[in-house]
Order: sequence, then structure tokens, then C-alpha cells
Amino acid sequence: MTANFRASLLLPHWALLAVCALFLLVGALTLDDYGVSQDTGPQRAVGKAALDYLAGNGERAFDQVRSPWDRYFGAAFEAPLVLILERIIGLEDSRDVLLGRHLLTHLFFLAGGACCYLLVLRMFGNRALALVAAALFLLHPRLYAHSFFNSKDIPFLTAFMVSLYLVHRAFRRDTLGAFLLCGVGMGLLVNLRIMGIVLFAAVLALRALDLAFAGSAEARGRVLLTGGAFALAAMLTYHASLPVLWTDPFGRFAEMVDALSSRPLHLRNLFRGELLSSTEGPPFDYVPVWVGITSPPATLLLAIAGAAALAWRWLRHPRDILRDGPLRFGLLLAIPPVIVAVAVVVLETNIHTGWRHLYFLYAPLLLLAIVGLRQLASPSRGRWTRIGVYALTGAGVAVTVVSMVRIHPHEGEYFTVLVDRTTPERLVARYETDYWDQAPRAVLPGIVGEHPSETLFLRFLRWGREQLTILPPDERRRIVDIRDFVPGERNFQELRDGQPCPPQGAHVVRLYANTLSCIVEPVAYFGGIRRAALATEPLVRSVYDVWRDGRLLTYVRDGCPREDVERDGPRFFLHVFPADGGDLPERRREYGFDNLDFTLAMRGTRIDGDCVAVARLPDYPIATVHTGQYDDTGALWTAEFAFPDGE
Repeated sequence: MTANFRASLLLPHWALLAVCALFLLVGALTLDDYGVSQDTGPQRAVGKAALDYLAGNGERAFDQVRSPWDRYFGAAFEAPLVLILERIIGLEDSRDVLLGRHLLTHLFFLAGGACCYLLVLRMFGNRALALVAAALFLLHPRLYAHSFFNSKDIPFLTAFMVSLYLVHRAFRRDTLGAFLLCGVGMGLLVNLRIMGIVLFAAVLALRALDLAFAGSAEARGRVLLTGGAFALAAMLTYHASLPVLWTDPFGRFAEMVDALSSRPLHLRNLFRGELLSSTEGPPFDYVPVWVGITSPPATLLLAIAGAAALAWRWLRHPRDILRDGPLRFGLLLAIPPVIVAVAVVVLETNIHTGWRHLYFLYAPLLLLAIVGLRQLASPSRGRWTRIGVYALTGAGVAVTVVSMVRIHPHEGEYFTVLVDRTTPERLVARYETDYWDQAPRAVLPGIVGEHPSETLFLRFLRWGREQLTILPPDERRRIVDIRDFVPGERNFQELRDGQPCPPQGAHVVRLYANTLSCIVEPVAYFGGIRRAALATEPLVRSVYDVWRDGRLLTYVRDGCPREDVERDGPRFFLHVFPADGGDLPERRREYGFDNLDFTLAMRGTRIDGDCVAVARLPDYPIATVHTGQYDDTGALWTAEFAFPDGE
């Protein structure tokens, strides 16, 4: 009986199951092709903090969250990821954890495509339209790539699509249970991003209209009951899924609103050749331009047709907007994009890195595209017209697929033909590209394979070094980012503002017309340090020999033990006594010296079997330096040396 029930439930949707299985297979085969976003660490911290709070660690559990605003959203998705991968399965290596996160995030994205299929099927009763909707949802190049490494915006987009399905289901059934379930989904949506409150407000507004047009006291009572149950379920779910609110719900919510509204994030955002400040608010056409130049043209054209069809029906039957089910749902689709577009400009919203913060708008845009496709291929039109419309749509999808295959694994940097992509330089001079520095992930295996030396010295621009964490451990241990040792290295922004990629030993990644990244490989860098050091006498001969070159101190230990390299290994103390105590930072003046303690993991690494660390001394005149190394048992070695004439 159970088997028959399952068969009757699943068999009608065999085409959807086949599509999802195909995407899952492709995703599993390409799982390791995508890199790591710099937000992965902070997002994991959100999940860990929520679980630690549940384990009884109190408010200090949230101290591990880097930014005060991050603790207020995302726990409903991040906590299950940490729980499943790191607490239940017990994954420890960064590569295993990251690949697991990629897989689960992508599975959630596929679930969003399934909900898109079910929603369109319930709206129009047409399986062909539903399959087209699922395909358009899953085959947006940027969203597809982000579905592996972006655990912020993709889960919110997916939850938004799920919420739209639950909203349609609730209004269609008009039962208490349906609205309660819708409220639970809405609470989780707002947990992922506070912007979900736009859809929450839209549902309440439509329910208020139902109350105004209710013809009897019984109908009004039903509307009040279901609407109140929806609101209560949403608020309780939101509160229950966000542990940071548990101790002081109203105070913390006010704190959250203040933190998010005054978020002190200052980034430069390249848009049409102009570097915009993320704190000044984008121009009025920022959102439509970004959506237009990075979304598949077929979807955009169909969405325009759908919006025009709905607008025409609204103009012809304005009163039906408030009563007719399909028209009302069309209004629901239009409300979030309009509110967001206005809010982004009027409130000068802090928005950057393209339009990833607004990926959720693709859900209503896609449904408008399906409305347009249904209108253009309606039964009232001729057979050949319908065939032509579906053929053109299929061709548009095929072109998108070809583009995704051609630029893989850089689908996240997809641009349409509306943008000049003739050379990388032209594109990167106009629009933000590769803002999470994914390009090094694709080129690193080749660089590692070309150089068999035990230690490989690379210089990563911006956040490219994050890509090391997803490499196999043996490869990861071989690579050293020289920014840890070279003070004053030019950052990515300075390079992009006119400085070329360094020419010597540079690996310039041009894997796609709009991806330009630099990785510099100074393979002789530490070799030069070591040769110069051996040509002179060190200031200190001890467990670590110490050489001085101007303001740089180089620590070298032959036969480096692995425990020295561990994050919690022995610490170096570096106490700098100035010639003039007034040069000390105010917080250090009562001690009489500057404390620059560090670990090898912070300032050095294991290189060709030796431990090497480089520390930079302050610029003020120095009298003496005390240095050495200690652990829990006490000092392991100590040394002291003076600077000539307080240099």
C-alpha cells in the first residue's frame, strides 16, 4: 500500500525527477571545480555559534561571529550544515568540510527548482510549462555556480521560491493548516535574510484585502483566524530559529535593525566604469542593469512579455486584481521587486558585489517569464505559433547551456552579449568581476603540477588565498602566500586602479573573457633570504637563528618540528623597547615596551623542512629587543640584542 502510494505520488513527476537526477550527477562530478568565498568562514561561525548556544555556552557563543550584523541572519541554514557535516559525520579537514558544504547547498538549490516546478504546475496545470520553469531556474549561469559556494544568497533565493509556493498553496486551499505551514516557511525565510519581511508584509496585505471584501461575519472570522495564524507562526518560527533573540527578543531585534541599517561596510563597487562607494547607495538603474547584463536573454524577454500581459489584464479589469486568484498572485510577484527597487535608491542601501544580495528577485522574475511564455503560446494562437515560441525558448535555453559549458567553472562571472567582452581588460574596466576571486581555484592545480619543489611561494590578490583551503592537504601544505612575509605588498584594488600584474613569474588567469586575476610565483624569494642570511652572522644563535635586515627579523630553525607549525604551537615573544617611551602606543606605555608576540602559523611556515618566520619591527627608534619562544611549560629560549645608536 505504501509503495503504491509513493508510486502514485512520484510517477506523475518522473520528468522532474530525471532533471534533478541529471543535475545532481553533473554537480557531483564538478563539485571540486568551484572555489571558496571569503564569506564561508564567517557563515560557518554563525552556524557554530547557534549550536554552541544551544549546548549551553551562553552569550559568549556569539563572540566567534566576526561581524555584529552576521549573527542576526542565516542560522536556520548554517546550523544544520555544521551539525550534519562537522558534528554528526565528523569532518575535520577543511577540504572535506568545504566539499560537503558545496554539496548540501547545491542540493538545497535543486529543491528550489523542484518547488518552482510544483508552483507553476499548480498555477497553470501544465507540465511542459512547469519543466521549462525548473530548467530556467536551474540554468541561470551565475546562480548555478553560486549554488555551490554561496551559502548566503542562494539559500535565501531558494527559500523565497519555496515561500512563494507555500503562499500560493495557502491562498488556494484557504485552510488553517496551509496558512500555518506558510507561516513556518516565512519565518525561516526572514531568518535567512531580513529582506524576507517584504514577502511577509505582502501576504498580510492580501489577507487584509480579503478581510475588506469578506461578505459575511463567518468569512471575516476565517480570514482573521488564518491570517493571524500565519503571522503568529512566522514570528514564532523566526524567534525559535534565531537563538541570539532568545534572551531579549525585542531588544535584540531593535539592535539587529540598528546594526543592519548602519552597517559600516566600505567597499568600492565597479559599475559602468565608475567605482561606487557601497555606503553612498547605488544609482537608480543599478539593479535593472545588473539583472539585464547577467541573466539569460530568453528569461528576460519572456519576463517582459509576462509583465506586459499582466499589466494589460490589470488595466482591462482593475477590480479583478483584488479578487481574482491568478491576478492577485501576479500582484504578489510584482510587489517585492518594486519595493526593493525603490528602497535600494531611496534608502541608499549598502549594496555591492554585483546584485548577489538581490538574487531572490530572480524568483518573481522567472514566474513572470512563465506567464509570458504561457501568453505567447496560449491555445488561442495557431499551432505553428506555439511551436515557434517553444522552439525559440528551447534555443535560448540551449545557448545558455553552451555558454555555461564553455566558461565552466566560471559561470559565476557570466555576462550577456549586452556587455563588451572582447578583452578581459575592457570588461574589468567597466564592471565588477570575480569579486570572490574564484579564478585561482581553477589554475592552482596546474601551477602545483608544474613545480615539483617541496615549497611553492605564491602571491594571491585580494581573497585568492582562500582557495588553498579546498585543495588536497598534500598540495595545501606546499603553498606559501608571501603576503604573510612581505610587508607593504600592493593590494588588489591598487593593482586594478592602474598597476599591471607583476611581470616576473606571473600566472595571469584569463580563462574567460571577463575573468582577469594574477598569481605571482616568486620561487626564489625565501631562497634569497636564506642565502643572504648564511652570508652573514646572525644576531642570535639558538633554537632559532635570528637575522636582521633593516626592520625585518628573520627566524630560521633547521629541522622544523611539525608542532611548531600548528596553530596552538609555541609562541614567539617579541618585546621592543623604544629609545623614547613616548613613541609607544598609549596602551603599552605603562609596560615600557611594545608586545609583538606571534606564532609561527601567524608569521611563518615550514619551508623545505625548516621553520621560517618573518616579523616587522616598528618604525620608531629602538633601544633593545627581547625575543624568544615559550609554551605552557615556560620559556624555550630567550635572546636580547641592542640597536646601534637607537636606530
